[in-house]
Amino acid sequence: MNGTPWAHGRLLGGLGGPRLLFGRMYEDWGVELAAFPPPDARVLCIASAGDTAAALCAAGYDVTAVDLNPVQLAYARRRLAGAQTEEGSAEAVMRLGRATAASLLPAWRQERLREFLTLDEPAQQARRWRAELDTPGLRRLMRLALRPGGALAVALRPSFAGVVPARFDEVLRRRLERTVSTHPNAHNPWLWRLLAGAEPPGAPAPGAAGVRLVEGDVVGVLEQAPRGGYDAVTLSNVLDGPGPEFARRLRAAVRHAVRPGGVVVLRSAREPGPEGPGWAAQDRSVLWGVVRVVRLGGAAPDRRIAP
Repeated sequence: MNGTPWAHGRLLGGLGGPRLLFGRMYEDWGVELAAFPPPDARVLCIASAGDTAAALCAAGYDVTAVDLNPVQLAYARRRLAGAQTEEGSAEAVMRLGRATAASLLPAWRQERLREFLTLDEPAQQARRWRAELDTPGLRRLMRLALRPGGALAVALRPSFAGVVPARFDEVLRRRLERTVSTHPNAHNPWLWRLLAGAEPPGAPAPGAAGVRLVEGDVVGVLEQAPRGGYDAVTLSNVLDGPGPEFARRLRAAVRHAVRPGGVVVLRSAREPGPEGPGWAAQDRSVLWGVVRVVRLGGAAPDRRIAP
């Protein structure tokens, strides 16, 4: 679909065809497991790197995973079959950021950072974060990289750059502090992926049989689905970047494809508005400013993510 920047298959500027964007996923599928109807329900997700599809399938859901990027979809298929993790464009950007921080800030060197990541008591983690990691040096570095005109904003495709909050350095630091103050680091794979580029020790591989993979624009897939054919959908942050026409079509497609009473999950990297962050306040991933869980035709589910 021309209305979405995901059609280019690239986060960064430059020429050429689609590339692998995500080698891992940075969305806490605990939200879906807490908010979705009971297992055996028919659910749709964005394929991306396959992590959410694998978790939902392992929990007993009938899963369809969709991706517009053929390179990403082929990678998800390999990963669901048990293949090793590969580096996508997102991981390459994060790796460069980690390397820069490690070269300038001793507390951000991998051996010390991994020691921090093995902690499992949030109050201790919060103290260590404030005393050792969230230093003036980190703030200067993040300001140079993440403010408008910084390295990340310059490298991103324009349609994605507009999604990043204007003071993303401060926003991301607040989200990091919220996460380490709430959830045990040792059991938070999303934090390990972001800060170490790795999984926690002993983390299972994401392979799963039985996921139905579909190449295509998620709006088109939903439009062509039988009316009420899904009990729940999780659409990642597909509205980050596209314009209002895409959003209008997506809303109509969801109303068509998801049964009354079904659940929709949407994430955004943007800062929350007056309605607040929603489930992002308890999401174990760092990146999201807003996580909305909506029940079509009724109140939103209010269950909490299991610890």
